[in-house]
Amino acid sequence: MNAPVSMTSCRYLVLTELFLPTKGGTAVWFSEVYPRLGGKDIHIVTADVPGAAEVDATHPNSIHRVKLTRVWWLKPESLAMYLRLFARAWRLSREHRFDAVHAGRALPEGLVAWAVARLARIPCVIYAHGEELTTWGQGAKYKTMRFALRHADRVIANSDYTRDVLVGMGVDPARITLINPGVDVDRFRPGLPHADLRHSLGLTDSQRLILSVGRMQRRKGFDHLLSAMPALLERGHDVHYALIGIGEQLEELKSQARTLGLAERTHFLGHVSPEDLPRWYNACDLFAMPNREIDGDTEGFGMVFLEAGACGKPCIAGRAGGTGSAVADNVTGLRVDGTSVAAVGAALARLLADDAVARAMGEAAHMRAGLCHSWQSVAEQTLTLHPHQ
Repeated sequence: MNAPVSMTSCRYLVLTELFLPTKGGTAVWFSEVYPRLGGKDIHIVTADVPGAAEVDATHPNSIHRVKLTRVWWLKPESLAMYLRLFARAWRLSREHRFDAVHAGRALPEGLVAWAVARLARIPCVIYAHGEELTTWGQGAKYKTMRFALRHADRVIANSDYTRDVLVGMGVDPARITLINPGVDVDRFRPGLPHADLRHSLGLTDSQRLILSVGRMQRRKGFDHLLSAMPALLERGHDVHYALIGIGEQLEELKSQARTLGLAERTHFLGHVSPEDLPRWYNACDLFAMPNREIDGDTEGFGMVFLEAGACGKPCIAGRAGGTGSAVADNVTGLRVDGTSVAAVGAALARLLADDAVARAMGEAAHMRAGLCHSWQSVAEQTLTLHPHQ
């Protein structure tokens, strides 16, 4: 496992409902950063989920699993979850001398972290990812979330967009630290063997492959990418489309592909193995997730753009949310109006038609990932939150 970034082991109490083996950006972030910050002196309280024992057995940090489920007959339904999380966190804070409490989100973890931190008289840090800040309306849940964020000693924003949303919520800008997510540049890199993956789709060397990775949901823009495909074929681009992931829009996307006559050119791969994911990025010609905002639901950052870029691939992202921190427009890829099928199609056509531009953007994305977005860099930035520990 990764070595700590300093000779002094950090002593953090980390509260996060999302942690391995649960999939998702937050789970990856915490599993990559905190082993780099220390060993067993870092205690992570997280949800008890299937497969947890295998992760915990070899993890460098101390992992504590709690049943974090909502009970329908309680009001609020999450009351038991909050109480269990608080009880374990408070007990650990009395048994150990922690430097700070870090929370994966404002709710439920952040509110509990704030309470424990105040009782233990140590700093409270809450992560903000973007999409959770804009989808909860203005009711009691939103007000509770805003309370936790406004009373934290430090809030980590994952993008410029998230930082701006936090400021709009009344969070003191002086308490906000911008730390972009990272990518494992040893795992995600160019040059990985991938001919077998392309062969499994029936692709020839001359055919082009567009790749998307993410949960199948409308805001990701996979439907608009499918809608743009017929025009690409009419312009002579012999292109296929592969999607990795599952989600609520999966069957709708399959139906759309059939309706558009794209069933043989669209490949729904579901979950792929961790070993194969970097190889799939290598197998594609370009990566695309033309996201858009829908009823406040948007992309806070988009770690998949970093993964694709680290593998040397140009990316197409929507302009909504915080993708500007992940994709440098006209440098490492293109940011487009994700609400416009025409705009998505034009971006795809540009990169498919100009190999030199696509290659230059991919090389820039690879270089940027190594210089700015390695997990080691993220860990070092996290360490500066508590300079006097």
